[in-house]
Amino acid sequence: MAEDFGAQPNSPQIACLQGLRTSDVVVLILGEHYGFVPPNSTLSATHQEYREARETKPVLAFVQEGISPGPEQAAFIAEVQAWEGGLFRGGFVNADDLQDSVTRALHDVTLANATGPVDEKEMAARALTMLPAESRNHLTSAILELVIVGGPQQRILRPAQLEDQTLVERLEQSALYGKQRLFDRSIGTTSSLDGADLVVRQERGANIRLTEHGSVIVRIPLDEPCSQGRGMDYMSGMVIVEESVQHRLGIALDFAAETIDHIDSTQRLTHLVIAARLTGVEHRGWRTQAQQTANPNSVQMGMGGGRERLPVILTARRAALSLDRNALIEDILVPLRRQFPSAT
Repeated sequence: MAEDFGAQPNSPQIACLQGLRTSDVVVLILGEHYGFVPPNSTLSATHQEYREARETKPVLAFVQEGISPGPEQAAFIAEVQAWEGGLFRGGFVNADDLQDSVTRALHDVTLANATGPVDEKEMAARALTMLPAESRNHLTSAILELVIVGGPQQRILRPAQLEDQTLVERLEQSALYGKQRLFDRSIGTTSSLDGADLVVRQERGANIRLTEHGSVIVRIPLDEPCSQGRGMDYMSGMVIVEESVQHRLGIALDFAAETIDHIDSTQRLTHLVIAARLTGVEHRGWRTQAQQTANPNSVQMGMGGGRERLPVILTARRAALSLDRNALIEDILVPLRRQFPSAT
């Protein structure tokens, strides 16, 4: 009953799908006609809602008997009848028959609720397990690592989608030529599947990992390349410059926001947990750019082997990636800075 939704700042498609997501059970009634097909889709609104629901909801499907459906509706009915997981199917002849069938089926699934609640502790634990093993080698380049996990936990990408070269090309295009470049254009990229995850890499340590649950892991080098060619400028590798971390946090969050919007355009993921860490910085000090410019040859350094630098963990609504990005950057940057010796 979409006409009962009231005014919303979303498209009709998102409004209907969000209404579906708040339901406990989906009742699908298929008659003779396929229904309205929105201009931006090849599927009817009901067909879209069914495909959304079947991944996360109990679906009770009832197909009218004795009808002559058109080709689109016949294909829709065949798709529903072929689907096995989480689906009850029944037939009906008239409205009274349908009422009795729906009542019996709803009774059988009264306690069912296939959509798990948002569990921030579970999301945070998942984000921490996705951080790579930390490097404590003082010769290793400094890397910013950012993990963004969405909830409620559910599959966002099918295996075939993660293998699709179109997705790989889109990630590479965004990382190389997006408004905030993640990759160095002078260096080539490689892509591969690592288990069930899609990974796009560059040789200096920058890489992107995308999981079937819609999690995005980004690694960005903090050290600048040598002016003579490839590699790092280790003469300036004694410090972490605050503005450099701030800038790269913005790049990583922008890239993650664009990627999540692309793979989950109807906003199934509503909450986020963000985990951020600096690695390869065991012996470095922290400075602002002004402090580094004023005194470039002296810095208070870490001793190595000292206290563990724990990842910074934040929880946020998905909209914060776009609406509160500066606040997110600050809320990550300040705890990271506190893990280093005071600037001198």
